[in-house]
Amino acid sequence: MNRNLLIKLGAIAVLIILLMVPIIMIDGMIEERQSLRDGVLDDIARSSSHSQKITGPLLVVPYRKAVREWKTHAKTGERYLEEREVSGRVYFLPERLAVAGDIGTELRARGIYQARLFHSNSRLSGHFEVPANFGVTEDLDDYRFGDPFVSVGISDIRGIKNNLVLELGERRLSFQPGSADSLLGAGVHAPLLAAATDMHQVQRLDFAFDLLLQGTGELSIAPLGRETLVDLRADWPHPSFIGEYLPSEREITAKGFSARWQTSFFATNMEEALNDCASAGDCNAFLGRQFGVNFVDPVDQYLKSDRALKYALLFIALTFAGFFLFEVLKRLSVHPVQYGLVGLSLAMFYLLLLSLAEHMAFVQAYALAASSCVLLIGFYVSHVLHSWLRGAGFTAALAALYAMLYALLSAEDYALLMGSLLVFGLLAVVMVLTRKLDWYSLAKSADSAA
Repeated sequence: MNRNLLIKLGAIAVLIILLMVPIIMIDGMIEERQSLRDGVLDDIARSSSHSQKITGPLLVVPYRKAVREWKTHAKTGERYLEEREVSGRVYFLPERLAVAGDIGTELRARGIYQARLFHSNSRLSGHFEVPANFGVTEDLDDYRFGDPFVSVGISDIRGIKNNLVLELGERRLSFQPGSADSLLGAGVHAPLLAAATDMHQVQRLDFAFDLLLQGTGELSIAPLGRETLVDLRADWPHPSFIGEYLPSEREITAKGFSARWQTSFFATNMEEALNDCASAGDCNAFLGRQFGVNFVDPVDQYLKSDRALKYALLFIALTFAGFFLFEVLKRLSVHPVQYGLVGLSLAMFYLLLLSLAEHMAFVQAYALAASSCVLLIGFYVSHVLHSWLRGAGFTAALAALYAMLYALLSAEDYALLMGSLLVFGLLAVVMVLTRKLDWYSLAKSADSAA
């Protein structure tokens, strides 16, 4: 290949490298705008309520125990009996826990950014099986039990929107602020007082209460019951189910979703996790076992803009390759400055896409940005190639590339396969178009022209 052709190819390669500078700057702008959006969403959540996790209810029985221990005096060597009192708590998980909730969503806007809040109207019910003497079988006389209480952990208590009342059999007991137990963190508790007076008998405590809860982002529930049944219904058609347990049944339609979870002690092992948390302080297993739903927005304009930007190098290289093919096949001359202007137009597409997607649906922003760039480049190329017909063909090919890019962005699971097929197909087209080209004669003609 002659020297002039090598210089042209080198100039094209340098242009591609230089065009990466605005591409990198646009990538930084996407990260900056996304960070700004996340900060606004956090501000909205701080002013209303964050993601919500419901842990409980737990039946908690505080106690004080007299401990006697024989010791030897360090100086006299005499043995003596030391008596002291230690405090602790006995925890009881529900034998059965049922949660039925209806969830509605709403948008809260601040400037151009929006946060999705949910309002959960749930009823929690079930029962505790309390053994005689609270399960203490040895040294019962050394124990002094305090008043038991039912504790419910709620991660952000600002989201509680109703006056909580515990229905315990025939009794109605008001919840008090705070979970009254460090294991659950924030929440509420209901002192039972006379509700469990006869500790010497096996007791069944049926409970139920209504909970109106507001939150942002996700709602999760800890499966504390020996049998846990959770039924949730919402008006949000794009749920993302989270946690360690997926729904056993679910139905998603354009109007919303319904989901049902069912777990048991065999699957969750929550009793052992609770004992480890209470005795050894290892609460990772107890606090980490949960399931629920995330009210995600399926159209994240920043994520899709970033994914589109990853194909910028491929787009620029393919467009320049198309220009170069016209030079080779039609014996035209395209100046490196013209290559650069077309490359800048391709880079501007991503900036237009980012700015438009903040104010309209992503598909509309993509169509408007792509159409603007395709028409501008088509108009310019028609004059560069000295033919409206050639310009129309180049414009159609570029529009097809943008359509394929949108298909790649939409097909997350098949993006790699579709991208590989696209590159292979374009390579095949180039090989077919240049299969009869005599590159040596092209070099000689370039030398003669020089």
